Amino acid sequence: MPRPIPWFWILVGALLLLAPGPAGRLVLNLVGGLTILAIIAPLVLVGAGLIGWQVLRARMRPCPSCGFRSLGLDVCPACGAEMTGNIVDPISASSQANDQLQASGMTVDVDVIADD
Repeated sequence: MPRPIPWFWILVGALLLLAPGPAGRLVLNLVGGLTILAIIAPLVLVGAGLIGWQVLRARMRPCPSCGFRSLGLDVCPACGAEMTGNIVDPISASSQANDQLQASGMTVDVDVIADD
């Protein structure tokens, strides 16, 4: 047998939303707060994850032999080579590279091979 429609509770809910007294305002504030939390919390978590990933990537060192990136080890876990050198700051490394090489003094030779 089908259940009857709960008209009484629908009417009470509509009355609380249309003419909010203290209980209606509490319900509206609670629903609004939960909605904001459901929208903002994933965005904050994604932002924190991206920042954490960038910090982790900045602290990783590549192996001079095989290129495997690891975090603060003395021996490469992939090939067993010694991990020599310090962690290179990418900003200062790029500025040093720009000081050493000037694009205006470089020549690029391109050979075109035509397949007939």
